[in-house]
Amino acid sequence: MNSDTAPTAAPLFVDALDRFVARLANLLAVLAGVCLVFAMAVAAANMVLRATSVSIQSTVELVGFSGAVLTAFSLAFTQRHKGHIAVGILFQRFGAGTRRVLNFITMLASAGFFLACAVEVGRWGVSLIQTGELAETMRIPYHPLVFAVAFGCLVLALALVADGLKALYGKGD
Repeated sequence: MNSDTAPTAAPLFVDALDRFVARLANLLAVLAGVCLVFAMAVAAANMVLRATSVSIQSTVELVGFSGAVLTAFSLAFTQRHKGHIAVGILFQRFGAGTRRVLNFITMLASAGFFLACAVEVGRWGVSLIQTGELAETMRIPYHPLVFAVAFGCLVLALALVADGLKALYGKGD
């Protein structure tokens, strides 16, 4: 067997990290589903009530906030199930070992990007607390939703690290 294609044994922490990320991603996916059902229920109820010339106040905000959280909470689950776009045409020219290393580097760079996103969104949430900013029509604090989005980005970064490590050790696909 060529050393360029032979995967090395993965440390136990890679499997443990992968299991932890899987559980966390699944939990967030369930919560994303709850947000989706909530958004659909609010939108549908608003449409029905508008026929009687009554509407739900702040429907756009409720659906928008729900959409932001459901998107952020579904990122890691989608990564785990390879639902994001991946362009690997350049990597096909290399041997299996080189591809593993390149996949690891790509996943690490992506994880770094989403970690930076999580930090910046988290900083925005802190800023919202400090300024006392409220949702425009409902007049409620919405920083918890901003922190939820930051958490979704953080979990995606963790999923990318786990997938990168699996790729490095030849356990990924």
